[in-house]
Parts: sequence; structure tokens; C-alpha cells
Amino acid sequence: MKKNLTDNELMRLAIRLANENVDNGGGPFGAVIAKDGEVVATGVNRVTAQHDPTAHAEVSAIRAACDKLQTFDLSGCTIYSSCEPCPMCLGAIYWAKISRMFYANTKRDAAAIDFADDFIYHELDLPLSKRHLPSEQIMHEEALETFRKWAAKADKIEY
Repeated sequence: MKKNLTDNELMRLAIRLANENVDNGGGPFGAVIAKDGEVVATGVNRVTAQHDPTAHAEVSAIRAACDKLQTFDLSGCTIYSSCEPCPMCLGAIYWAKISRMFYANTKRDAAAIDFADDFIYHELDLPLSKRHLPSEQIMHEEALETFRKWAAKADKIEY
């Protein structure tokens, strides 16, 4: 593939991937991760094909980029997504330390075709006791031992 692609060319690729994915039975989402104008990895939405609710385009692209570059830190990379990322994907983008993001469609555009993530944003603003998913903290002190062990570990790889 050509090097030194422009932002528009990289976004066009993400949109093309999304279109092809629809033709191949997947969801209408595509993503490209690039570094210095060169494609590092791509991803498409394969939630239904892989029976995996986390197989969103952005997460798939992040996994492929990390595998290719043999790192969990994608600093210096840019992600091009055919749609504004959902909360899970946005979280993954931040965790991967991706430096820039471009998107084409908005979350409102996605909601208009029944891909609505608003309920997740709403849930995050609620106290645990008011959320739709019943949640209860148990065994806190026992679990803290693992955190103490990590904090004391001299050879840990921080991320």
C-alpha cells in the first residue's frame, strides 16, 4: 500500500472497509490505524460474524495494530473510524494511547439506523445503585491483596 496517505485517503479507506463489510454480512463500521501516513492495521465490525460483542471495527484494528507492532502502546498512531466510536471503542482508543482520531459519521447518525449507545453514556452518569445492571461489591479486602502485590512488584511493566 502507498505511503504518506492523506487524512482524507485514510478516512476513505475506513469508509470503503465499512461498505465492503456490509456487503459481506458485517456491520457498517470500518477503522484504519496509521502512523506517519502509512496503514498499520485495519478493522471492521464482526460482532455477529464472530459472535463477539467486542469485535467492533476500532477494537479489531487496535488488536491488529498492537499485534503487528508488538506493543500495547500506539502513541504516534492515528485512528480513522467510519463512525464516532462507541464508549467501549473510545475507551480502547484511550488505553492504546492513540495520538489522534478522525471519524466520519456521528453517534447520532448511528442512532438513526438503530445503533444507539446513548444508554451507556446515561448509565455511566448514574450511581451504581441506579444502573440497569445490578452491581454489588463483594470480597474487597481479599481482592486488594492482588493490588498490593502489583504495587510491590519491582519488575512490572506499567501501562
